[in-house]
Amino acid sequence: MSRIFRTSFAAVYPLYVAKAERKGRTKEEVDEVIRWLTGFDEAELSRHLADGATVTEFFADARLNPGASLITGVVCGVRVQDIEDPLMRQIRYLDKLVDELARGKAMHEVLRAA
Repeated sequence: MSRIFRTSFAAVYPLYVAKAERKGRTKEEVDEVIRWLTGFDEAELSRHLADGATVTEFFADARLNPGASLITGVVCGVRVQDIEDPLMRQIRYLDKLVDELARGKAMHEVLRAA
């Protein structure tokens, strides 16, 4: 089991926000990306952060967006679409979305809107 699976999502979340903010994006945009991917509303996201849910628990509660399968590309040298472990793939989906946000992609492109 990967160490990230046992890590609190609340410990990882500020890293996503910091990455986006360094590139001129906002916490609200990071939250929008997370909510799009997971199906959480604002209250559910806040609850998971406050409760210290592990990354495993966080994604177990998620209702993954059907558009998530459109997320492709490389994160940490690995093609997201080729990751076999479903939980690791979901983690990398979020990594990829935050990377795209930080690189300045338009929100409708990050969220795979038509």
